[in-house]
Order: sequence, then C-alpha cells, then structure tokens
Amino acid sequence: MRRKDDVVRGAAAGVAMAATVPYLTLKVLWLAGCEVGVRDSGAMDKLWLLNLLTFGMDAIALALALAFVRPWGWRAPAGLVAFPMWVATGLLGTILVALPVSMVAGLVLGPEHRTPEQPADEGLAGWVFTLVYGGFSVQGVALITAFVLYARRRWAGLLRDRIGDLPDSPTRNVQRAFVGVAALVALGVAVARVYWAAGGTTGLPLRWVEQRTRAVATMDAVTAVMAVAAAGALLVLVFRVGPGRRLRVPLVAAWTAAGSLFAWGAWQLVAFGSSTTVPDLPSAVPGLMVLVEAGQVVAGVLILAVGAMALTERAAAAAAAAQALPAVESRG
Repeated sequence: MRRKDDVVRGAAAGVAMAATVPYLTLKVLWLAGCEVGVRDSGAMDKLWLLNLLTFGMDAIALALALAFVRPWGWRAPAGLVAFPMWVATGLLGTILVALPVSMVAGLVLGPEHRTPEQPADEGLAGWVFTLVYGGFSVQGVALITAFVLYARRRWAGLLRDRIGDLPDSPTRNVQRAFVGVAALVALGVAVARVYWAAGGTTGLPLRWVEQRTRAVATMDAVTAVMAVAAAGALLVLVFRVGPGRRLRVPLVAAWTAAGSLFAWGAWQLVAFGSSTTVPDLPSAVPGLMVLVEAGQVVAGVLILAVGAMALTERAAAAAAAAQALPAVESRG
C-alpha cells in the first residue's frame, strides 16, 4: 500500500510540476516585455507587479511539488510546508470547485448575452484563459493529491485521531474567543457574497457592475459557501462536537475553506482592492468591497491561529506521552 502511495504521489507531483511550466513561461515572456497573447499592451504595462507576484506564487507551487517527493521535503519544518500549501489549497481548490459549477451553469443556462460594455476578454487572447485555468485545474488536482499522500504519511497519527482525542487545551478560552470572532466575520462575508452572487451591486465598482459575468457570480457563491464551511468546521473542532467522529473530516473542511478565504481575500486586496480612489472613477473600489475582502483575510488568520495553537498543543502532548512510555515500560 505504501509503495503504491509513493508511486501515485510521485506521479501527481510530476504532473503538478509540468502543469506550472506553461504559466511560468507565459509570465516570463510578459515580464520580459513580450506581448504574446496580449491584445491591450497598455493594460499589460500596469500589471507588471502582479505578473511578478503570480510568477512567484507559481514558483512556490513548483517547490512544494518537489518537497513532496524529495528527501529534504520530509525534513522541512512543518510550517514551511503547511502554510504555503494551505494558501495553495485555498487558491487552487476554489478554482476546482468554481470552474465546473460555472461550466455546468453555462450548459444549463446557455451562453451569456453581453452588451457592448461587456468585453469577452480582458485584453487577452481567448487561448490565454484556456491555458491559464486549464493549467490551474490540472495543477490543483495533482498538487493536492500529492499533498494528501504526503500528509497521510508524515502526519498519519493526526488523521487517525478522533475529535475527542484532542488534548485539553490551556488556551481553550482564547481559541473559543478567536473562533467566535472568526465565525461572526465569516458570516458577514457570506452574507455579502451571497448578495453579490444573487445580482446585488451595492459595494461593487461601477465597471464591475457593467462587466459582471456568471463566472464572477459563481466565485462569490463559492466564497460564501467557504466562509460558512470554515466557521462551522472550526466550531466543531474547538467545541468538540461529536467527540467520537474522525478528526480528519472537519480538519480538512476547515483547512480548505479557511485557506480559500485567506488566499482569495488577500489576492483581491493586492490585485484591485487596496485603494478606494483612482483617477478612473468607474474603476474605484468602494469601501464595502475592501471591507469584505479584509474580513476574509481576518477570518482566515484567526482560524489559522486557532489551528496552530491546537496542533502545537497536540504535538507537545504526543511528545510528552512518547517520553513517558519508556519510563513506564522500564518500571514494569
């Protein structure tokens, strides 16, 4: 079984690395000034920093894939692997959920009817979107598969535990306070995203209202689901709801959903939500949208903090039990 897992993990990591190549190549070309696939060179000039940032993000995904198959990956500090993979799971996992939903909606509802104010692209050739999101989909499935097999081997004990096996925590009150705040913030995010997914326009830039697409509405709906799932899963863990149930189900839900909130909230703040005043009034981002994006980041950080405290305490309790076992055996 372990041999089979090793083979699958290696293959998945290899596919993930291969899937990064087209995207990284495209970013290198754009950063070098080559306008392949670009219809609006003026718009691309303004995206130099974002292109550099996304190049770095995909390069980190490549490094993660290597970590899952190389010996040094097992020796790397847990946080050095877990944090970037948490972000990657949030970004790629959300695309893996939203993309098929959007495609099914297109098949059921038919193609969208665009007005002249709604361009079919954003200054890029159509094949660019196919390459980018197709690559993200392949990369997401492969990288997450490799990580699951890596985690199942490195943290096998954690995934076998039950909710009631979590140790009594000296920081329980702090964790519960953090979870309460995170749940309230996540609920506010969910309400706002559902409103926008349903067609509401308050708090959106004027240009977004003019160019709003079904794919954007789908992303809002998925984000709302992620916000509810993250808060619910963490409440189950911190308040020990159903102590006899496996820990891995709420843990995976909290991991994925909180990663989605944090990663997409941070990305949207950096990409287009960090300023409420720009020379082009239709593109100005209202404060409500910035507040929602910031709320996603805050909820994600609070959930991350609670998870870090709980898992650190569990690791300490496991280490103490392991040290005490030889002493007990020697007395026996």
